Amino acid sequence: MYALNFYSPIVRDQLRTRRKTATIRLGNKSGKYKKGMVVQVLVGMRFGPREKIFEAVIDKVDVKPLAELSPREIEHDNPEIKRTDEMVNFLSQLYNREVSENDTVTVIHFSEIVSPAELAANLPG
Repeated sequence: MYALNFYSPIVRDQLRTRRKTATIRLGNKSGKYKKGMVVQVLVGMRFGPREKIFEAVIDKVDVKPLAELSPREIEHDNPEIKRTDEMVNFLSQLYNREVSENDTVTVIHFSEIVSPAELAANLPG
């Protein structure tokens, strides 16, 4: 089973509330993540215990220059960020290196997998 790992406690809350439905990663990750792949969405420190938040299916994988990210892609990664320059700053902090709008990023869109019982329990009416 493959995993999408997240390290920040802020991301944990965004995942739990289902406000985060994509991740933007530096570099071309299209060789690692493919549309239709099932992954475990995990949160925890590197080389430490991880918490499984949910299982998800990868809906779409896009590789592009950071400058070409749409506001919607940015919002799906981090609802607190609205603009490309904010994403540049965020990724620079996250990766602990200088990031520019010319850097290649991979946008991985994912959807939670729920059981039929969970789906029925969340239907209106």
